[in-house]
Amino acid sequence: MPKIALFPGSFDPFTNGHLDTVERASHLFDQVIITVMTNAAKQPLFDATTKVELIEAATQHLDNVKVIAQSKTLTATFAKEVGARYLIRGIRNANDFEYERDIAALNQTQDADLETVLLLAKQEFAFISSSMVKEIATFGGQVEQLVPPVVASALAQKLGPESD
Repeated sequence: MPKIALFPGSFDPFTNGHLDTVERASHLFDQVIITVMTNAAKQPLFDATTKVELIEAATQHLDNVKVIAQSKTLTATFAKEVGARYLIRGIRNANDFEYERDIAALNQTQDADLETVLLLAKQEFAFISSSMVKEIATFGGQVEQLVPPVVASALAQKLGPESD
């Protein structure tokens, strides 16, 4: 039975920290499914289709990774639908750990045979968050060291001076 892992998130935008987590997970599992989720509490910068395209471009070197947009079901339910038994989460700090611990416990209440695997962020990525990247890009800062090149281009196109 293949080991299938789900890596859910809003990925708005997909960062180098996300990419590192996916690359590391791709060595641990037979298949990694990056699931672009809708966060109802946030106003997205990119629509789901664009996020999928950007992530596919950033991960094209990984043969066992695929990207799917999904917004209609709970993560635990979707994991069952695609045969994933593992949930990948990257954690940068103690706050992330506590949040992910609680989410893992909640997933268990959904009759999910789902094991959460926490991957610690490498030090060079531990400070990166999508919300900070968006803020830096909004005010014309440099994001090229924070996101894959395809994402940096999309941010510049979306938030650059010509987009006003």
